[in-house]
Amino acid sequence: MRSMKTLLHAAITCFLFVGALAQAAQLTGTVTNKTTGKPAAGDVVVLVEPMTGMTEVAHTTVDSSGHYTINRPSNAPALVKVIHQGAEFFADAPQSGTIPVVSVYDVAQKVDGVFIEADVLELEVANGQLHVIERYFVHNTSMPPRTQWSPKSFEIVLPEEAIVESAQGQRPSTGSLPTTLKLQPDGAKGHYAFNFPIQPDEGDKDTQFNISFTIPYSGSFTFHPQESLPTQSVGVLLPKSMTFQAGAGSVFTAINQDPNIQTFVAKNATPGKVLEFTVSGTGSMPRENQGTGGPAAGAAGNGQPGGGIGEPINTPDPLSKYKWWILGGLAIVFVAAAAFLLRKPAGAPGVVAPAPIAGASPSAPYSHATASSAASKNGALLSVLKEELFTLESEKLTGAVTPAEYAETKAALETVLKRALKHKA
Repeated sequence: MRSMKTLLHAAITCFLFVGALAQAAQLTGTVTNKTTGKPAAGDVVVLVEPMTGMTEVAHTTVDSSGHYTINRPSNAPALVKVIHQGAEFFADAPQSGTIPVVSVYDVAQKVDGVFIEADVLELEVANGQLHVIERYFVHNTSMPPRTQWSPKSFEIVLPEEAIVESAQGQRPSTGSLPTTLKLQPDGAKGHYAFNFPIQPDEGDKDTQFNISFTIPYSGSFTFHPQESLPTQSVGVLLPKSMTFQAGAGSVFTAINQDPNIQTFVAKNATPGKVLEFTVSGTGSMPRENQGTGGPAAGAAGNGQPGGGIGEPINTPDPLSKYKWWILGGLAIVFVAAAAFLLRKPAGAPGVVAPAPIAGASPSAPYSHATASSAASKNGALLSVLKEELFTLESEKLTGAVTPAEYAETKAALETVLKRALKHKA
């Protein structure tokens, strides 16, 4: 009996070992330093598995020609992480074969060519609080291209009374989704900094920073926006029921494009120059039937957030390409991304179009993707979901999220990722 058990144990062990070997695969790839235009020789390459807390399962280095080979021990979802000058750059790891070229950039605390295209504040009042969502669209046009990254990669000034609810950063990579961040206090009250890389633009895609905060409200409040970088436009969006008044020396132009929203824009704000405006009254931003005022042609293909609104005749709006992306909210972006991940290829049996998202613009970019590009979008968004899992694990280690937030977010991400992998297979 003992010999039979021994043989059975040996057989099972052998079977598992053979199965593990069957799952193992060898991956090859290339890493290019886009700052120098040369191979990123010597960079460390790590294979990580996001489903197991970003476990590092394999390591190697880039050779003198920019190539590397790394063993993938299983078919579990994995990412390739390349470490260049302390910065981390990611790519999705296929089951086998060749990994897409990973582009890295040299890193500096400050680089030339970084500026803010738009600083947009969306305001509304609820439960005695002034609620503000502020979004910065930051370009990095450095030449040669370099990543600006430090504990103070991007600095902002909020009202001293502001109570921060959340902060997020979003890379310019195609398909990238916002990543939750911990906003760091930076000196005087109301001064904060993001420890988040400002990577070089990818085409017309830039880096975005989002902050949600509340302010105690007694019927009116005066803002004093301060920009840390040259800023092309400072925009304020608020309900029609509220009142806007520019302060002395501050020039805001009213943009009368939408019947439900007030938009005011100040141009060419410079660091050190303080703007001023006061809002009063109450009201909420519209949540439904957004974006019905213009065609989406062109907006869906230009990579800009929102889009979907044509330039009104005789009333150019410098914020038109942001407006519906802003009003739609990040939840809509994530749900739309998940819908694309879970959509079957065109012509497949039982294809069902994704249900409309409540409050989303029918002209949003996601609603106009063609079936021919679905596969590439699936791959890009799948990679993003894996990166989000990595970020969540990092936030857990640094204490940026509570245990409850960690558990809830991880469960949601894993559910979407597993379903995406099932449909991709």
